[in-house]
Amino acid sequence: MNSLNRKTADVKSYSERVIQFGEGNFLRAFVNWMFHEMNQKAGFNAGVVAVQPIDQGLIKMLNDQDGLYTLYLNGIKNGKAISEHQIIDCIQRGINPYENYTDYLAVAENPELRFVISNTTEAGISYNANDKLDDAPQSSYPGKLTALLYKRFQAFNGASDKGLILIPCELIDKNGDNLKRIILQYAADWNLGDAFVDWINNDNIFCNSLVDRIVPGYPRDKMDAITKELGYKDNLVVEGEQFHLWVIEGPASVKEEIPSESCGLNIVFTDNMEPYRTRKVRILNGAHTTLVPVGYLYGIDKVRESLEDEVVGTYLKNTIFNEICPTLDLPEAELNQFANDVLDRFRNPYLEHALMSISLNSTSKFKTRVLPSILEYVKRKNELPKGLLFSLASLIAFYKGDRDGEKIALNDDQSALDFFATQWATGDIVEIVKATLSNTDFWGTDLSTIDGLQTTVTTYLQAIVDNGMKASLQAFIK
Repeated sequence: MNSLNRKTADVKSYSERVIQFGEGNFLRAFVNWMFHEMNQKAGFNAGVVAVQPIDQGLIKMLNDQDGLYTLYLNGIKNGKAISEHQIIDCIQRGINPYENYTDYLAVAENPELRFVISNTTEAGISYNANDKLDDAPQSSYPGKLTALLYKRFQAFNGASDKGLILIPCELIDKNGDNLKRIILQYAADWNLGDAFVDWINNDNIFCNSLVDRIVPGYPRDKMDAITKELGYKDNLVVEGEQFHLWVIEGPASVKEEIPSESCGLNIVFTDNMEPYRTRKVRILNGAHTTLVPVGYLYGIDKVRESLEDEVVGTYLKNTIFNEICPTLDLPEAELNQFANDVLDRFRNPYLEHALMSISLNSTSKFKTRVLPSILEYVKRKNELPKGLLFSLASLIAFYKGDRDGEKIALNDDQSALDFFATQWATGDIVEIVKATLSNTDFWGTDLSTIDGLQTTVTTYLQAIVDNGMKASLQAFIK
């Protein structure tokens, strides 16, 4: 059986217009797929040079396959469960700067280079005071990038039209702003001069971005069947869900250079990404956190099964559309579309997402993902969001650590576990709720001071303890 490479596959080659720091599953299933789609459908002509950002990685394996790999997209698409695959051919070659630093720096001299993409983990955009310009390579990603940018600045004598568009995909807030800040710090440390600093500030565009696609990665347990289906050997098969969203915050000129709209890609260009970040945290992450204690105590173990259950599914949908969406500022149609997409993602039959895997540090997650919706709902409606408060009551019940006689493997900070153990030892529901709501270490505020909230949560928790989650939730949604 043949191995996948450019001799055995009918693929195209493209001009090297993108340098990408990271060769892992996420970028290959997300950004590289988008570049592939735009190459195929819009003549984008964006070939990628993938750079290995740490000393261990997949560049050799990627080069063995001439940059090719097979992507499977599995999930709900247009209302139907679909699994489809294609060979992605936008990566032209890979470079390991720990072995070929000269080749790495030479990329800076390519006049066609236009974009910098990265996904070097949340810790990747960080400053290392030990990095030096003459290191080969620098330890940090921003250090390597600064050396590359300085080489480009020198090669083209600071030409304004040789600046780059930088779109980091690391999961940190203001990723582009932070990357630029560190590069300017290195420029100062390394005495690279005012002209270089001006070129960075005036001729390079640093975009903040928000990425969203679940990428399970390499399907090791299914590779025998996949290889048989494909008819060739591919050591870099990657799986992702059908849903994708890339929010890019930057000047309008960036949109003009990325032809996503004609390809039907869900790329949003904006000058303010905060509403989109808030939407994701409140609806997607918030729905997960809202669901966990309710669904698990109801006797369900998986996210998908929760949506398929008539009672739990109805509860979650009502809470999202009636209590979370009304707290957000984007157009109602956009919010409803995103919420429906989230529910389709939860229903994905190709992903088995365990509720307990989401339950890690549920108190802090509730504070950041759900509590803002509760407070905003009260502010806007002058009434209590009962579905979200039912989840809060369920969360307190969850931390009792018992599901119908089965011990729950609680996973949180020890201080949180100790707090709930102490409270539940009293057996006094009224006092448990009062102590929990007034715990400012949990919430950053005293929730017991909100009119009616303590009484409502106490009523729900008492019902769950007395009647069980199934009867309580069934009564709640009637």
